[in-house]
Amino acid sequence: MRGFAYLALALALAVPLNPAVGKAAAKPMLTANGSKPGAYEVKHLDGSVTRTILNADSTYRDIGANGKLAAEGKWSVMGGKTCFAPTTKGAEHMCFKETTPAKDGSFTATPDKGKPVKVTPAAD
Repeated sequence: MRGFAYLALALALAVPLNPAVGKAAAKPMLTANGSKPGAYEVKHLDGSVTRTILNADSTYRDIGANGKLAAEGKWSVMGGKTCFAPTTKGAEHMCFKETTPAKDGSFTATPDKGKPVKVTPAAD
């Protein structure tokens, strides 16, 4: 009986107290084409450039060409597309089909409705 008690004590001490220890690390969020979270310059067909900031916690912010916040909310991947669900009043939910990124990380994103945009990782 004493031997069992020592074995039980040894096993109890071997089990980590932190439940996160030993779990696989969560996969980082990626866009539908595998691009990582970060800041991206978005060039529109009219020549205007906006900035989209994708955060690893699935939030995003769109900064207009005037430098002001245009929209913010949550982003996710659904049906092979990167989708944006804004919490900003008046902004619409949009999903984009993305091309495979070029060596410089740039790609074309085509919304379900509207014209394609050229997306490039921001320099800063």
